[in-house]
Amino acid sequence: MKALGILPFARNLIDTYIDESVTVIDATCGNGNDTLYLAKQLNGTGHIHAFDIQQTAIDNSRIKTAEYHNITFHLDGHENVLNYVQSPVRLAIFNLGYLPKGDKSIVTLPDTTILAIERIFSILETEGIIILVIYPGHAEGRIEKDAVLNYLKQFDQEKAHIYKYEFINQKNNPPFICAIEKR
Repeated sequence: MKALGILPFARNLIDTYIDESVTVIDATCGNGNDTLYLAKQLNGTGHIHAFDIQQTAIDNSRIKTAEYHNITFHLDGHENVLNYVQSPVRLAIFNLGYLPKGDKSIVTLPDTTILAIERIFSILETEGIIILVIYPGHAEGRIEKDAVLNYLKQFDQEKAHIYKYEFINQKNNPPFICAIEKR
């Protein structure tokens, strides 16, 4: 087996869990890379709900995904997901931290991230997945990492399989993935 980098591993998970005509969530749409990847995988079917708290992120994502018409953008925090999405969801992805090339003082927060995970899990299909790409390379990221990992370790094993994918011999607190598969 050839080891996949963190983002290719996340995309491999998306490919494994997604098929056409499902509802998915990009909980932190950022610059639109995951939103675009999801749109391509859905091939114009299904629906994507893309969230971000920064207008710049929404604008960047809209530009990147302009040819797709199955995306609803929400300028709101992912913790408010249930205000917009009630239907079953097959997959959700989070890229925690700050907007790349954006204002590094605006970051995802442990409390709202955990609340978003709980709310998305409540509408997640059985055998659906929540993918968390966690970036502990900055002070706020380390705080969020600790809180999210502590939360995940307490998660009822009868309700979900939770796993972690990371490289342990890299410097500078590299990103890693935690995934929650609903049982």
